[in-house]
Amino acid sequence: MKKLLIAFAFTIVGLSVTAQAKVIKGINDAGDVATFELDCSKSFQVLDKGLRYTIVRHEFKGAEMKNSYRVMLVMDGFYTTTLNNSMTISAVFGDGSIVKTQKIIEDDGYFDGACTLKLKEPRKLLDLDIKQIIVHANKDVVYTISEKNKVIFKKNLENILNAK
Repeated sequence: MKKLLIAFAFTIVGLSVTAQAKVIKGINDAGDVATFELDCSKSFQVLDKGLRYTIVRHEFKGAEMKNSYRVMLVMDGFYTTTLNNSMTISAVFGDGSIVKTQKIIEDDGYFDGACTLKLKEPRKLLDLDIKQIIVHANKDVVYTISEKNKVIFKKNLENILNAK
């Protein structure tokens, strides 16, 4: 029984570790921009059913440019025609704050299901819980984030912030 409990504990720890994505680093040819991003070569990380993401940090050499942080969201099977030429995607956090982005709709009138949220203060997000992602289209599509996925998102964001 004791061996079974120990094996179960190691399995749970192993699953929680593998839920986080590895951070990969890239440097441009000139050597002045480093990119840190989640490894999505096998699959994207999941926030909710049908909603995947990756996080990217661009680090610039020199004081003239500020580092940038982005979360790319991919909505599976989310192809819709809209009456407008743009669509708003919102991330709602536990304290009520909202990060929004506008997505320009393609010439054929279809939203392709991918957008990027720019993060101005990514360290503050470690203290906040992401609650929902809302796509404001013909009708609002709300993705509610589970506790498990909130923890994994924060850990992945922390890994991107601390990557060297």
